[in-house]
Amino acid sequence: MAGADGDDSLYPIAVLIDELRNEDVQLRLNSIKKLSTIALALGVERTRTELLPFLTDTIYDEDEVLLALAEQLGNFTMLVGGPEYVHCLLPPLESLATVEETVVRDKAVESLRKISQEHSPVDLEVHFEPLTLVMPTLRQAAEDKSWRVRYMVADKFSELQKAVGPEITKNDLVPAFQNLLKDCEAEVRAAAANKVKEFCENLPEDNREQIIMTHILPCVKELVSDTNQHVKSALASVIMGLSTILGKDNTIEHLLPLFLAQLKDECPEVRLNIISNLDCVNEVIGIRQLSQSLLPAIVELAEDAKWRVRLAIIEYMPLLAGQLGVEFFDEKLNTLCMAWLIDHVYAIREAATCNLMKLVEKFGAEWAQNTIVPKVLGMANDPNYLHRMTTLFCINALSEACGQEITTKQMLPVVLKMSNDQVANVRFNVAKSLQKIGPVLDSNALQTEVKPVLEKLATDTDMDVKYFAQEAISVLALA
Repeated sequence: MAGADGDDSLYPIAVLIDELRNEDVQLRLNSIKKLSTIALALGVERTRTELLPFLTDTIYDEDEVLLALAEQLGNFTMLVGGPEYVHCLLPPLESLATVEETVVRDKAVESLRKISQEHSPVDLEVHFEPLTLVMPTLRQAAEDKSWRVRYMVADKFSELQKAVGPEITKNDLVPAFQNLLKDCEAEVRAAAANKVKEFCENLPEDNREQIIMTHILPCVKELVSDTNQHVKSALASVIMGLSTILGKDNTIEHLLPLFLAQLKDECPEVRLNIISNLDCVNEVIGIRQLSQSLLPAIVELAEDAKWRVRLAIIEYMPLLAGQLGVEFFDEKLNTLCMAWLIDHVYAIREAATCNLMKLVEKFGAEWAQNTIVPKVLGMANDPNYLHRMTTLFCINALSEACGQEITTKQMLPVVLKMSNDQVANVRFNVAKSLQKIGPVLDSNALQTEVKPVLEKLATDTDMDVKYFAQEAISVLALA
């Protein structure tokens, strides 16, 4: 016989079992941590008939001992004889799932979930689903006074749903899920909202639609206008997925009004989550219906009196363009993007310029040449000098994406012509633009076209024009 620090497999079993009854908590804890050793020594049959009943009958102890026990039992499947006998682990874990301490209950539920996956479908029905105690415990956990327990139930709801099967889901989990969606704590509502799509997907097909429309959708409608932005954002990240489950008619009648409300939400993350998932709604209801319902709301936001709202929509535009495709974008949204370039707020004009660059990266240089560049260059003759400067900012942003040929043949002549502008701010921005697009041009254009203009600007009467012209000559090595 080896001592306590020797080979575990030789550790006296009787001593370990005695330690389980010992008054010293540390000894009991050590013994629990060696449960697998006891089980191996006893063999599968004695573990089932002697050790497990002993453990089930003596579950009253310090929380740390019970926590260790709950964890150990989750790994006991092979020690009781494999999946065929795994149901023997249910009684002690059931008892642990009803103790007062939250962490012990959580660990017991985790172990129950773990061993539920090792039950055969038949054993699940015979042993797991009819538990007098697991469902009451689950109901109790879903209504626990500690929000962290309710949060854990919400967070693991999909796994619970898969473990208990369709009947228990319909009768017990649907009401529990409704309560979690209406919970008084925002963290719990957010965790439940995050599971809405998954929960609905996993409902039994024969009455899925009826359950969603009758029991889940009313809760979802309330969450759309929740006071907490994390709850609204969690819902917005999954709600679009309901359209594929509920189909075209239900989406148009019941979901579109919710999407519209979320598109206008004050929280940017909510709006982004809706715009990010437009493609899955598009698949269900089609682009025409989408353009008649959601796009007017996007356009309305794009023209909102509050410039920060306009700014938010501009930032989503490349994402939206990718979702809707180039033809639809040109037809419905292109005009909007160009209008932003002459907005009275500088931050909007700046963001609109950046937006154009991202659109060119998405749709390509040929699209830019046919659709964007002519409109941008047309602004070079605008009577408002701020709009003329926007032309230069756009050229700075687009030159690299458009490439050498478009930049040299179409953009450069306009920049050079603007070097004669009456406004000094425009002239020094010409110098900055020539410095920016210089690396895209070939050496011939730099020497024969850019250099003479920069040299002329370097003798300008305005100090800023001179400074930026000389800097460009230096950076482009044209001196």
